[in-house]
Amino acid sequence: MRHTKLAGPGIALRFTTICAAALSALATLAWQPGAQAANAPDTIRIGVITSLTGPAAQSGEQMKAGVETWLRLHGATVAGKKLEVLYKDDTGPQADVAKRLATELLGRENADIVAGFVFTPNAMAAAAVADKAKKPMVVMNAASSAVTTKSPYITRTSYTIAQSVKPLAEWAYKTGSRRVFSIVSDYAPGLDADAWFGKTFTALGGAVISSVRVPLNTVDYSAYLQRIKDEKPDAIHVFLPNGQPMVSFIKAYKEKGLDKAGIRFLGGEGWADEDVLGMGGDAMLGIYTAGFYAYSRPGADNARFLDAFAQTVGGRFKPNFLSVSSYDAMGLIAGALAKTGGKADGAAFMEAVKGYSAASPRGTVAIDAATRDIVQTIYIRRIDKKDGQYVATEIDRYDAVKDPAK
Repeated sequence: MRHTKLAGPGIALRFTTICAAALSALATLAWQPGAQAANAPDTIRIGVITSLTGPAAQSGEQMKAGVETWLRLHGATVAGKKLEVLYKDDTGPQADVAKRLATELLGRENADIVAGFVFTPNAMAAAAVADKAKKPMVVMNAASSAVTTKSPYITRTSYTIAQSVKPLAEWAYKTGSRRVFSIVSDYAPGLDADAWFGKTFTALGGAVISSVRVPLNTVDYSAYLQRIKDEKPDAIHVFLPNGQPMVSFIKAYKEKGLDKAGIRFLGGEGWADEDVLGMGGDAMLGIYTAGFYAYSRPGADNARFLDAFAQTVGGRFKPNFLSVSSYDAMGLIAGALAKTGGKADGAAFMEAVKGYSAASPRGTVAIDAATRDIVQTIYIRRIDKKDGQYVATEIDRYDAVKDPAK
């Protein structure tokens, strides 16, 4: 789905003497996903495909930091096996690159598990490779509902668009909204958000008076916001890519006076991230968002995570939902390996995943045995300012939410 520096190490195979026939066999092995090269019996290799350079590098950095924070807190040994993480850079939404990297990881580099994936197209491309190899694949972001249907070897620790948008629509209706204007970026996650908000809100009795899709490269939203103001809804539902598009939109929302006109703002995941809050400033105050994690959420589990995360990144930035889903992915991998006695073969691993449940910085998470997708709490948050800091205050919650698309 949505959302956004350090290239990961490769694995060098050193040989002192090797016959030509053996070298040819190894070259063939490198490009066959299901093939097995020699590997240390006490090591589990986890290949993480993410965006470490390019436009989504910030998301990749969050993902990598979440993995490293889990290792900092829990160590790199599970069931007598050492966990070795291999990072690979897909450079952004590049499905062909992700597929090639998955092929290399599960072939030449003999990874036992493939994980990561900021973007849905990249996850979809890698799914075919993991399925053919019968190797576990743990999705740390890519939020299209369909991802986990592409192979019985896929599970996910992030969320789906429908999973966060449905509670947002329910909350909006419950708290008085009846006429909503929906505006989303014109790409798959935005279309999912528009569809699920509209389906849920209208089923309850509300009306989506207009539904607008804006080009993904839009930088000036003023004309759209003037139209919204003229149509006088009581709320707007917004879904945009993470980062600067959100900031540009919310500033224009305030400049056009939509807040003063009583048109409340309903956003999804990402609007409570530190970078968006920092760039948006006071324009962010009073908006409502739905999501599974904000760094300012209360609780001992999150406090412990924040402390370790700050050590991991040297205090350079706060965690967002990507880092938490990656942190929890490592917890899921460790939990499954503990159940299997360190065996990472696809069938045994996925069977162990189906019963997974654990405490997390975001609250309790579990895996739905039927869909292999995440079950979690979705929080409704209001952006406030406390002690000079912008924070997401939890004002409502929907517990044990499954992906409604499944």
